[in-house]
Amino acid sequence: MLQELRVHNLALIDSLHLDLADMKTGLIVFTGETGAGKSIILQSINLLTGGRGTAAWIRGDCGQAGIEALFSVRPDHAEMQALLNDHALINGSHCLVRRILSREGRSRLFINDQSVTTRLAGAVTAGLINVASQHDHQQLLSPRHHLDYLDDYGELHELRQRFTRLFRRWQQTSSQLRDLREKEQDKEQQRDYLRFQLDEINRANITVGEEEQLSQERDRLKASDTLIRLVGASRRMLAEAVTGSLVEIRKNMEQAAVHDAELLPLAERIGSVGFELEDLDSLLRRYLDAVPVDPARLEIISGRLAELKQLRRKYGATLEDVLAFARAAETDLARLDSLEEEIGRVERKAEEISTEAVLRAAELTQARRETATRMAAAMERELVSLSFSQAVFQVRVSEPEELGMEGMQSTGRDIVEFFFSANPGIPPQPLARIVSGGELSRLMLAMKCLLARKDQVDTVIFDEVDAGIGGQAAEAVAEKISELAGHHQVLCITHLPQIAACADLHFKVEKRVEHGLTQTMIHALESRQRVEELARMLGGATPTAQTLKYAQELMTRKARGGRS
Repeated sequence: MLQELRVHNLALIDSLHLDLADMKTGLIVFTGETGAGKSIILQSINLLTGGRGTAAWIRGDCGQAGIEALFSVRPDHAEMQALLNDHALINGSHCLVRRILSREGRSRLFINDQSVTTRLAGAVTAGLINVASQHDHQQLLSPRHHLDYLDDYGELHELRQRFTRLFRRWQQTSSQLRDLREKEQDKEQQRDYLRFQLDEINRANITVGEEEQLSQERDRLKASDTLIRLVGASRRMLAEAVTGSLVEIRKNMEQAAVHDAELLPLAERIGSVGFELEDLDSLLRRYLDAVPVDPARLEIISGRLAELKQLRRKYGATLEDVLAFARAAETDLARLDSLEEEIGRVERKAEEISTEAVLRAAELTQARRETATRMAAAMERELVSLSFSQAVFQVRVSEPEELGMEGMQSTGRDIVEFFFSANPGIPPQPLARIVSGGELSRLMLAMKCLLARKDQVDTVIFDEVDAGIGGQAAEAVAEKISELAGHHQVLCITHLPQIAACADLHFKVEKRVEHGLTQTMIHALESRQRVEELARMLGGATPTAQTLKYAQELMTRKARGGRS
């Protein structure tokens, strides 16, 4: 239930604070001249539900606008408690919803001071408030929404969701079956192509790392003449050093060490160098003997590298990728070999799901037909209290001609449409064809009152539900809203004095110019001020004494009559 609403810098509102903490149930009305800013209240609520917000809504040159609403959440409101708990948003028995609009175009939503998405904010607020606006009127005229109204009234959403899950499974299985059958149609062509690819890769007998080794060997073969020339020249120079001057140096140092022992370490080092050079000479000789000089081998290597490159161009960037492609091809071949078996398995699965779905759809249809009878009767009772004494309201449930899963939707097989006749002797017709604005307003009010008894939403907001209504119908609408306010918190933006006279709390919305700035002001009215406002609503800006007297009588009568 809404306890507080605060709005800052939104459109024409500088600062607004509505304290409704003492209004557990009851009727709260907002009245005022056309254009005074009553719609801003509804817009602020819409922003909290995740509605689209733009920088254009920010007042004047302010940097940002803010809206926040504090709701009390009943402990027995199981769905709301579960939703808040699932998203770690529980905060005792309260739920604070806040929206910030910035001049830069950024918008943020918070629930209990935790940032949330617009989708989550919409889900949470849907369980806290129910707004009846001109948009709802259009939904009532659209047959595609009638099914939702029927399921809401019959509390059939669990049955509907059970069918929807089956329908989604059937769709997925049917799609899988179509894919398998398409594969079966060109199975032999796929099998031949996969075998060709696999044989091509297997014949190549690929070894991981082979390409790098062959590239190195090819480079050596191409450079063999240069290697033989350079290494051979180096070996000859090294051999001359080893057999020539180095031998003479070693002998001289050995003789010198006989005369001076301090030279012995140097002589030994020179000897070691000699042995090292002899070893290097041996290694260079073996390298020269091993340098490949076979032109035929170079041709073989070039051909093998070209073959491997061609395989990489077809099947992968590396040889590892080519081998992985071969493994995948083997798997696909095995799958093709078992395709008929898999098709049979998926066909059986689709048949099982469709059989169960048809049964669930029939169960849902039966429940809807029973609910349609009860809903039609309940709506006619509601309409009687709204001055439709002989109205006929019908909820027609039909099915498509197709059998089985043909013609099924995610909501079932049923096509639901509301029919209405306001006058005796006139056959009921679809709502969109016959209802006037005033009739539609009363039908919407009757529907909201009917559904309000079913859901767990405590706060209902009516935005000019009185459109096109006057006279006796206005009295009836006022009584109906007053009746709903007996067990709900009802906020009503209205132009009807009959509704305003029923209010437990009456706010007047005015537009004023202060310091050159236009502002929307909202303030609660005392008893005398209420009479004056009712008189204005009845007779304009300068009501007569008779109008004032009637306004007083209207309030007195409503107070004396109480709520039915």
